[in-house]
Amino acid sequence: MLSFVNDYSEGAHEKLLQRLVETNRESLDGYGADPYSESAKKKIRAACACSRADVYFLSGGTQTNQVVIDAMLDKYEGVVAASTGHIHTHEAGAVEYTGHKILEIPHQNGKLTPEALENYLKAFYRDENHEHMVFPGMVYISHPTEYGTLYTKAELQRLSEICGKYAIPLYLDGARLGYGLACPDTDVALPDVAEFCDLFYIGGTKVGALCGEAVVFTKGNTPGHFVTLVKQHGALLAKGRLPGIQFDTLFTDGLYRELGRHAVHMAGILRKAFVEKGYTFYIQSPTNQLFIILENKQLVRLKEKVKFSFWENYDEDHTVVRFATSWATKESAVRELIALL
Repeated sequence: MLSFVNDYSEGAHEKLLQRLVETNRESLDGYGADPYSESAKKKIRAACACSRADVYFLSGGTQTNQVVIDAMLDKYEGVVAASTGHIHTHEAGAVEYTGHKILEIPHQNGKLTPEALENYLKAFYRDENHEHMVFPGMVYISHPTEYGTLYTKAELQRLSEICGKYAIPLYLDGARLGYGLACPDTDVALPDVAEFCDLFYIGGTKVGALCGEAVVFTKGNTPGHFVTLVKQHGALLAKGRLPGIQFDTLFTDGLYRELGRHAVHMAGILRKAFVEKGYTFYIQSPTNQLFIILENKQLVRLKEKVKFSFWENYDEDHTVVRFATSWATKESAVRELIALL
C-alpha cells in the first residue's frame, strides 16, 4: 500500500537515529539542560540570524500551540486565527481547554490577510461594548497554511506592523516550516520569520524527527517561568536530550533544508503528473501538500492501493483529498502512484 496520507508516518531520518544511538549511554542532565540541547539552540539562533532568541524544545505541535498561546494570553484574551487555522480545526479544542477563545476570521486560500486582520481589530475597538467581549490578545498564523499556501515577506511584514500597532504578538505555527522554506518561489527565509514574528516554532515531528518542536521567542518576550508553564501543561520531557539531539542534528550541515527540499521536489513530480493527466486542483499549493478534487468512484478505486487524506466534500459526486509527500518519500513510490492515476 502506497502512503501519501501525511508527512509524519515514518520514524526519523537515519542521521538523527544514528546520533541518538551514539549518545544513548551518555549520562546527561534532564529537561533540556544537556549540552546537545544547548548546541541546538545556538545553531537555531544562528540560522534565524537572531542571537538574542530564546529557544525551548517541546514534545509536539498541539502541546506547543496550547502551551504558547496560554502562556502569552491574559485570562480575558483570545487568539485571532483564520477560520481554517490548525488550532481551530484539528486540535480538538486544546486552546479552548485552557480557557481562551479562538477568534476566527475569514481566510483567503488558507491565509489570514492583513486587510481582514486590520478590519477585525478596528471593528473590535470601535464596538462600544468591547469591554464585555473577549479581547484579541495575539494573532496565530501557520506557514505553510492548512491548504499548503505560503505567506510572502510583504504579507508577514504587514501582519507584523498591524500587530505592533495594537500591541499584540504575532505567532507563527511552523509545524511544516521546513517545507515552506524549501519552496523555490518563496521569498521568505528563516531570518524573515524571526524578524517579523514575535514568536514561532520550528517543526521537527513533520520534518524528519521522531518528535519535538523548537519554540523561538525573538523579541525578549519569553513569558516568565516558561519552563514551569510547560511542565504544568505536561509538555516538558524529562529526557530533554531527545529533541535536543535531534534538532542539533537537523541544524548541522543543512540537513533541515535538505529534507524540506526533498519533499517539495517529490511533490513537484506528482503535481506535474496531476496536471498532465487532467486532474482538477482544489487549490494551488507550492508545498508538499497537494489538494485534488476526485470523483467519488475514482476515490474508492484509488483507496484500494493508496493512502491519502479526506479533506472535505466538494459536492454530492466529488471529494477534496490531500496527497502529502515528506522527507522520506521515495521517487519510486511517486512513480507508482502516477501509474495508478
